[in-house]
Order: sequence, then C-alpha cells, then structure tokens
Amino acid sequence: MGRAYQNRKQSMAKTADAKTKVYSRYGRELYVCAKNGGYDPAGNLALRSMIERAKKDQVPTHVIEKALEKAKGGTGEDFATARYEGFGPGGSIVLVDCLTDNPNRTIGDVRNCFTKTKTKLGTPGTVMHQFDHAAIFAFKGNEDAVLEALLMDDVDVTDIETEGDMITVFVPQSEYGKARHALITAFGEIDFDVDEIQFVPKTSTPLTGDDITIMERLLTMLDDVEDVQSVYHDAVF
Repeated sequence: MGRAYQNRKQSMAKTADAKTKVYSRYGRELYVCAKNGGYDPAGNLALRSMIERAKKDQVPTHVIEKALEKAKGGTGEDFATARYEGFGPGGSIVLVDCLTDNPNRTIGDVRNCFTKTKTKLGTPGTVMHQFDHAAIFAFKGNEDAVLEALLMDDVDVTDIETEGDMITVFVPQSEYGKARHALITAFGEIDFDVDEIQFVPKTSTPLTGDDITIMERLLTMLDDVEDVQSVYHDAVF
C-alpha cells in the first residue's frame, strides 16, 4: 500500500550536547515504561524492546541501568505524558508526544515552536483522527513466511510491505505484544530494524519551496525541546 510512516529517529548524534539529549529521552522513556509495566524486561515486553532500541542507538549501559534503578526504587521524577496537535506549512499535520514533569512549561515551549515558524498549534482532537496508532516491525525476512506466522497466531495484520529482503509489518498497537511474540516464536531472535509503536499518517502532504524550509525549522525547534520525545507528521519533502 505504500503507507509512509515517519518518526524522529533517536540515532547516535555527533556532538556531546546532542548525545545528552538522546540519552535523556531514552532515560525518561525507560523509566516511565518500567514504572508502569515492571522493571524486569523478561516480564515487560515493551521495556525489553525499548532497551534493545536504546542499545542499537548506542545509549550507554549505565544510562539504561540508572533509569531502571529509579523505577525499581520509585525515586525518579513524576513524569506524565502530554500530546499536542498542530498544523505545519502547506496544510501538513503534526503530532508531538512529550514526557513532562511540568505541563505548563512544556506546552509553552511547544507553542513557541509553532508561533516562531508561523504555524499553528491546534486543540486536542484536531488532527489525531488523521493518524493510525500502529505497531511497526521492520526486519529481513520472507513475506509469505512472515504473514503465515502472524495469521497462525491470529494476529490482526493491517499491512505488509516488502522492499528487497526487508519486510515491514503494520498491526494495530493493541496487537503489539501478540505480533512480536508470534514473530520471535516463528523465527527466533530477530534483529529488528524497527520495533515500536508509532502514529502513522493516513494521508501525505507534499511540500515544496519555502514550506520545506519552514517544516525543517519547526522539526528542528521541536527537537531542541527537552520534554519532546517523538514527532509525527504527514509531510513529504
């Protein structure tokens, strides 16, 4: 179906400042995930996946362990999730997911990004309906074998894409645990290129000219906001 999905990748950065941001974001996510679902990766599938993702992005072991120890001891900050919806240039739509210990500060920082780029922060529900909440798995495999394994375990598969030997599987976010278990049971430990829950835009908005520059500036500014964890949008450059 060619369903485009985009998420700000928390890849290893070149500068010390950028590395610190990546570590901080992973630290928060790991802490909240462990606090909500248990600090033992063996019993918390989402935590296990996040730890694997952090290691791939070269997050140091001590950062991971510190987040888990905080969750175990209940000594960490009291973070809450916050989601903001807005409109980018050229009619594009944007979702901003945050973890914050100060919602007033966070919404002010996010609003500032939209205001300074002359884009618009919307109210809750304005663009949310234009995204699907999906679990996405990307890895090397055979499409027929993958589809058979998922259907045998009664997984609700939304879509499968193939590019070369890379398979991308889309399932509803509620099917994440079942789908991951089915894949690992059928094929053993898999080196997932993507293994996460994202918001996938139902449509795409092509941008040209100055709109590309504005969108890039908006995304850069949001990336600099400490409380922002992930940014999703439907813009195609």
